[in-house]
Amino acid sequence: MVALSPIPLIIFLLFLSTDLSNTQAATATAAKEYLKLPLLHKTPLPSPTQTILFDIHRFSHIHRRHQHHQNKKGTIKSPVVSGAPSGSGQYFVELRLGSPPQPILLVADTGSDLLWVTCSACRHNCSYFHSPGSTFLARHSSSFFPYHCFDSTCRLVPRPDPKHCNRTRLHSPCRYQYLYSDGSTTSGFFSKDTTTLNTSSGREVKLENLSFGCGFQISGPSVSGASFNGAHGVMGLGRGPISFASQLGRRFGNKFSYCLMDYTLSPPATSYLIIGDGGDEHNISRNPKMRFTPLLINPLSPTFYYIGIKSVKVNNFKLRIDPSVWSLDELGNGGTIMDSGTTLTFLPETAYVKILTAIKRRVRLPIPAVLTPGFDLCLNVTGETRPKLPRLSFELAGGSPFEPPPRNYYIDTEEAIKCLAIKPVGNEMGFSVIGNLMQQGFSFEFDRDKSRLGFSRHGCALP
Repeated sequence: MVALSPIPLIIFLLFLSTDLSNTQAATATAAKEYLKLPLLHKTPLPSPTQTILFDIHRFSHIHRRHQHHQNKKGTIKSPVVSGAPSGSGQYFVELRLGSPPQPILLVADTGSDLLWVTCSACRHNCSYFHSPGSTFLARHSSSFFPYHCFDSTCRLVPRPDPKHCNRTRLHSPCRYQYLYSDGSTTSGFFSKDTTTLNTSSGREVKLENLSFGCGFQISGPSVSGASFNGAHGVMGLGRGPISFASQLGRRFGNKFSYCLMDYTLSPPATSYLIIGDGGDEHNISRNPKMRFTPLLINPLSPTFYYIGIKSVKVNNFKLRIDPSVWSLDELGNGGTIMDSGTTLTFLPETAYVKILTAIKRRVRLPIPAVLTPGFDLCLNVTGETRPKLPRLSFELAGGSPFEPPPRNYYIDTEEAIKCLAIKPVGNEMGFSVIGNLMQQGFSFEFDRDKSRLGFSRHGCALP
C-alpha cells in the first residue's frame, strides 16, 4: 500500500480542530461514554497452510509500505469478528455510514491508516445490482460529501495524479489511490459523511464529518479475494491522522482497546473493539494486574504500533539472543509491531532459530513422520489430554513480561497434530510482527496520549 505523505503539524491540528470536532460526541465525552463495537468471527476454518500463505502475502505488503517510507525518508464500543478462521487473519467490524445509516462490514486493521469502503454511484433499483450491506450507496446519503482536490485534507491521502487538480472548479473531487504489493488497488474519492454509533449508555450518537475513502474501483486479491472474506472495506486503526482511531480518539480519550477471544471456542465468544476509556467495566488501565510497555515511534513507518522486546525465554530459560536483533535503528529498520491483521507471529531468523532449537530440546512429544506444509515444528499429541508443551515468554521494554499461553503459538493443523505458529523472517525484511493469534485471550489498550500499550489476561472474558 502506498504510504501517506508527511504533512506539517499545523495542517494536522487544523484538520482535527475543524472537521473532526463538529459533532455531538462532545456530549458523549463529557459523560465519559465510550464506543463498544463487536468484532465479528467468520467461518469456515481455512487450512493452516492457507493461513500461512495469507500471512506471508500480508507481511510482504507491510514490508513494501515500510520500504516506501524508507525510500522517501467519551468512548465507543463496537464488536469485532475474527477472520483468522477464514485464513485471512483478520477481524471484522460493522460500521453504519451515511444518512440514513447503511451498514458496511470492514476489516479492523491496526496496520493501516485509511478507512475506506466499497462505493457505488447507483441511484435507482440498486438492490438489483448490489446485495444489502455489500456497497455504500453514496447517492443515497444526504450527508455524503467528497473533499475538493485542493482541500488541505486531500494531502493526507496518496493520489493517482495530484497535478490534475483544478482549484477553480467546484466539482473537482479529491481522488485517492491505495496500491498493494500484489498489484491490488482501491481508488475513488476521499470523502466525509456521518457515522451512527451506539455509546456505552445505549444512546445513539451521530458523528459528523468522518473522513474515508469511497472506493469506486476495487481490484485484486488483497481487497476482494478469499483473504478479504466478505468484507467491503478496511477500518484503519493505525497512528496516522486519517485513521478511525485518530479521528474518534480525541473525542473519546485518544485510546482504544480490544480483547480477541479464542476463535476455536464453541460457541464462539464475542470480541470487542472499545474506543475510549471503557468505563468501569472495560477500563483495563485501571486493572491492578495490567502491565505496560512503551509504544515506540518509527518516523519512517509512522502508521505502525511498535513495541520493544528485550529478551525471550523458553520454560523460563533466557535465550542468548543479541539485543540488537530486536532493536529499532536510526534507519527505521528492526523493531516489532503489533498487528491485528496478521494471524501468526513473525520473528527475526536469528532469534527464531534459537527459539526453535530451545523448544526442540525441551519437548518430549513425538514428531510426526510428515510435517504440515509451511511449518518447521509439529508434534504428535495422540492420547494427550493436556500435552506438555514448552512455554514461551517475552520480556518487553519497561520490564513487563508478556507470557501468552501455549495455545497462542501452537495450533492444531490436523487431528492430534500441533504445530509451532511462529515463522522466521530474513534480516532484509527489517522487523517482527506479533500477530493476532499470539494476542488472543489478552486485553490490549493502545493509549496514544501516554504512548504506551497496556495488556492483561484478566478481564478479556467479559461479555
